[in-house]
Amino acid sequence: MATETASPDLLASDVSWNLEPLVDGRGPEGVDELLDEAGRAATELTRYRGRVGELDAGELAEVMQALAEVNERIERAGSYASLRFSVDTTDPERGALMQHVEERATAIGTELLFFELEWAAVPDERAAELLGDDRLAFCGHYLRSARRYRPHLLTEPEERIMAEKAVTGRSAWSRLFSELTSTITVELDGETLSLEQGLSQLQSPDRALRRRVAEAVSAGLEPGLRTRAYVFNTLLADKSTDDRLRHYPDWLASMNLANEASDESVQALVAAVRARYDIPQRWYALKARLLGVERLADYDRMASVAQSDEVFGWSQAKELVLDAYASFSPELAGIATKFFDDRWIDAPVRPGKRPGAFCAYTVPSLHPYLLLNWTARRRDVLTLAHEMGHGLHAYLARGQGVFHQATPLTLAETASVFGETVTFGRLLAATTDADARLALLAESLEGQIATVFRQTAMNQFEARVHTDRREHGELSVDQFNERWAETQAEMLGDAVEITPGYRTWWSYVPHFIGTPGYVYAYAYGQLLALSVYRAYQEQGAAFVPRYLDLLAAGGSRSPEELGRIVGVDLADPGFWDGGLRIVEEQLEAAEAAAVASGRVAA
Repeated sequence: MATETASPDLLASDVSWNLEPLVDGRGPEGVDELLDEAGRAATELTRYRGRVGELDAGELAEVMQALAEVNERIERAGSYASLRFSVDTTDPERGALMQHVEERATAIGTELLFFELEWAAVPDERAAELLGDDRLAFCGHYLRSARRYRPHLLTEPEERIMAEKAVTGRSAWSRLFSELTSTITVELDGETLSLEQGLSQLQSPDRALRRRVAEAVSAGLEPGLRTRAYVFNTLLADKSTDDRLRHYPDWLASMNLANEASDESVQALVAAVRARYDIPQRWYALKARLLGVERLADYDRMASVAQSDEVFGWSQAKELVLDAYASFSPELAGIATKFFDDRWIDAPVRPGKRPGAFCAYTVPSLHPYLLLNWTARRRDVLTLAHEMGHGLHAYLARGQGVFHQATPLTLAETASVFGETVTFGRLLAATTDADARLALLAESLEGQIATVFRQTAMNQFEARVHTDRREHGELSVDQFNERWAETQAEMLGDAVEITPGYRTWWSYVPHFIGTPGYVYAYAYGQLLALSVYRAYQEQGAAFVPRYLDLLAAGGSRSPEELGRIVGVDLADPGFWDGGLRIVEEQLEAAEAAAVASGRVAA
């Protein structure tokens, strides 16, 4: 799709968000006004220093309400600055504003560190008595969860140093990585593309083009590779230091604690997925037959098996997604319409824009925002449905307030995957051509493989590089490449050839940098969401109110309690196998569709 000839609708060129509500229409100047208000409120709260353990339930509720107001103002300012930066990471003014907000927010936050530490020191019996009071219901789960960090907290002076140094340490390195990856370009057939545009071309049915794209992406990643490896090495060492000081037993333990997931349950998830690597290998063997090649190369994995490369305009995608959500819940479709009509989405690919897609919750008093990089592919339609699910989850959970709006990462994908699956179902139902149905089923299965199996393989890559950095010191580019190739090969088996250029593709993945250990939550969330969708298939309309209750509950309860709202038992040791069986059923459906289309023999 040549950008100079594509229509505005194919490019989604007019779909930009309006961030001004975050600062009450005051622009960048409104950021400091919000932070001034937060600073004054935080100073007022310092009068409780040394007294948290003496507060009764009513007084503690007043303190928590005041803390919520401080967080609200900081999050408004931070969301405005970071979202402005995300659409143009090359603009020095935007970067400076984001850094300014982070520095001021950290300074305010350090004034309030005493509260977390003193609350953690309250005796269990007294804490249980306080949390039994209904006046603390709006923050009860948050306060209970905060006490889980007691073994890992430092003294207040130490915590202040850790927080203040993070601004010029971990956060600064993460920002540098974001700026470096946002400016990567791909030179393809005389045209300069963003990394996002280049990667989207790997879906082309033309193998020669896919090979050129892969070579161009690898060439685009080469400049700055050593710098990105150095950033990664630095952050690996930084996390090792943090974990040692906070007495975490291994590199993933802090993420598991934040996710309210036991180390054992996460190990069980990873082991269950790795034990079924035969699923992606079986699919890639079939896909080689569909594409008419003896064996896939890594650049073939996302190739469309359709006979033609279908494109989708923004208006068509909007109609498809709204129709899908309306088929499940008119209430959800009505809220989704607001995202389009009220400019809560930024969609076009632009130079310097952050790659990928995300939903920013912002604050409960306003609304979420969605960022996409629209390339007019079918995958982009499903990405829109996916991020819309996140947005609807955030919107419905606003009533929980700042302490309970967001869920742990392990449940954060529930609504997004559910919405994507519903949209896929509508697309499939409207497709009667055998070859087109095969293409859709293949694309859905590949989404499952990417989310469950590829993310687990990336978890294993992270595990190896974190371990190597701690045990043997700084890794070279070649060592990063080797760990990436090893963990990818474990998942792909003999079904896919790993080409030399692909060995550097770890170097643009932001999760490794900004949120170490994050990626397994995708597999967790995907398998959970598939189980939730299966319940909807079995129960029909009766399931909808419970599902909406789940979304509206946000993070106000533990993951196990939230799962029970929709009849899911996260404590069941066989839970992961059930979700993996659903993925296997999709593989079987794709195998049957391949035969039905006449593309492969029975």
